[in-house]
Amino acid sequence: MASTQVKISVPGNHLMADLLGHRDELLRLVEEAFQSVQIHVRGNEIAIVGDEADKVGHLFEELVLLLEQGQRLEPASVVRTIDMVRQDERPSEVLTAEVLRSARGRTIRPKSAGQKRYVDAIRENVITFGIGPAGTGKSWLAVAMAVQALQTKEVERIILTRPAVEAGERLGFLPGDLAAKIDPYLRPLYDALYDMVEPEGAQRLIERGMVEVAPLAFMRGRTLNRSFIILDEAQNATPEQMKMFLTRIGFGSRAVVTADMTQIDLPTGRSGMTSLERILAGIEGIAFVHLGAKDVVRHRIVQDIVNAYERAERGGQPDRLDDGAATAPERS
Repeated sequence: MASTQVKISVPGNHLMADLLGHRDELLRLVEEAFQSVQIHVRGNEIAIVGDEADKVGHLFEELVLLLEQGQRLEPASVVRTIDMVRQDERPSEVLTAEVLRSARGRTIRPKSAGQKRYVDAIRENVITFGIGPAGTGKSWLAVAMAVQALQTKEVERIILTRPAVEAGERLGFLPGDLAAKIDPYLRPLYDALYDMVEPEGAQRLIERGMVEVAPLAFMRGRTLNRSFIILDEAQNATPEQMKMFLTRIGFGSRAVVTADMTQIDLPTGRSGMTSLERILAGIEGIAFVHLGAKDVVRHRIVQDIVNAYERAERGGQPDRLDDGAATAPERS
């Protein structure tokens, strides 16, 4: 059977240079990913020969579209683009969907197909559960969506909350008053907020009551109307706390619940996230989005670590509960 042949014409020398990368490093990534094809570059033309020539041709077309839309190609983004093309997704649509422009002028966008599904689910549902490992942008994108909703006056305030669960440190031994004691648990949410609106802007929003940051226990007895509520690290909420939180949501509100089921710090391991997808199945306005190793956007080594843990779990390692929720690996 004859091999497929595809030719791609790239408009402009500057695009070709950015497409191939410094010393052809991006071209080599494509060649390593599709070893069944041969890629020949001559001038502004790329000739591809092999069984997967059509797919590689589509990949180069998508990369050119990203460059034409002002995206900068880096090894990590090219690898994610390759993964998306393999799954018949369109990186030019996924990676250019703007969520928010931060106070520093940086555009915040999803960086993987999973992150795009997550952002879309938040837009379309009352409650969205983002479940996945560290580095998949669960909290980051949730805060970006919350700031965007506040700026467009879809909501009147943002509420950021987390369970104050001890993970190797005794809460009572931390210095200061209650606010100082709980601050370390809420710091990741502060950090994300500060990146979106800068520390001074965030402080003004907090002083005006437009942003509230509090531990999950402080949500009891409240009804939260016209609010964008983010419950972070929800794997450390007990079943009772989870039910309490979900029944706080009032009119005109949206909620995002993030969880990493490999990092449960509850002493009993009895997480409110366990079996929740089954319990809430079929309720309109609730979505569950599962993110995985392909959605990790931190250093490449983080994705490798996530993959290693997933392989260990599939191999029947003794760090899983009977109900299928992983217990927490010990963290230093």
